[in-house]
Parts: sequence; C-alpha cells; structure tokens
Amino acid sequence: MNVYAVGIGGFFGAIVRFLIGNVIPPHNGFPIGTLTINLIGCFFLAWFFTITAKKWRINPNLILAIGTGFTGAFTTFSTFSVETVNLIQTHQYFVALFYVLVSVIIGIVLALLGVKLAS
Repeated sequence: MNVYAVGIGGFFGAIVRFLIGNVIPPHNGFPIGTLTINLIGCFFLAWFFTITAKKWRINPNLILAIGTGFTGAFTTFSTFSVETVNLIQTHQYFVALFYVLVSVIIGIVLALLGVKLAS
C-alpha cells in the first residue's frame, strides 16, 4: 500500500509542478519557476510533517502520499542542479551563485517558518 500511496501522490505532484513550471517561465535566463516551486515545497513539507506529527492524526498512507509522493515529485533538486550548471556554462556566474544561495538559504528559512507555524 505504501508504494501505491507514494505513486499516486507523485503522479499529482509531477502534474502540478509541470503546470506551475509552464505558468512561471524563466525570466532573462533565471529559473524563477523552479525556484518558486522548490521554495513552496520547503515550506509545505516542513509544515505538513510537523503538523501531522504534532496535531493532526491522519492515515500514514495519506502522509506518504502527500509528503513523500506529492511534495517529492512537486519539488525538484535535479532540475535545480541542471539549471545551475546551465547558468555556469553560459558564464552567468553571479546569477548561478544567487540562485544557489537563495534556494538554500530561503529554503531553510521557509522550512523553519513552516515548522514554527505548524507547532
């Protein structure tokens, strides 16, 4: 059952990621869509796992479907990595560094905020 829960959640997460990625195209080569998706994912996953551990009692398969499946497919480290490499290869070093720093620092801040709001 766990595999099905993750698979179903992943199916929907990948579709939502694809749709948002199409709505928010890169801006002057900067991958704003992927950044937005990943930052939303940082906040949501921290909030969701915290609230389901501390306040909400829901089916463990639903937690797997939403947390691991949906959010795992929605966010994308591989796309982030490839986009960073593309920025470096096109000699946009400052933009690549900015992308990495914003992704990591703001991602962690949003995850902390998600935990705080859920607690």
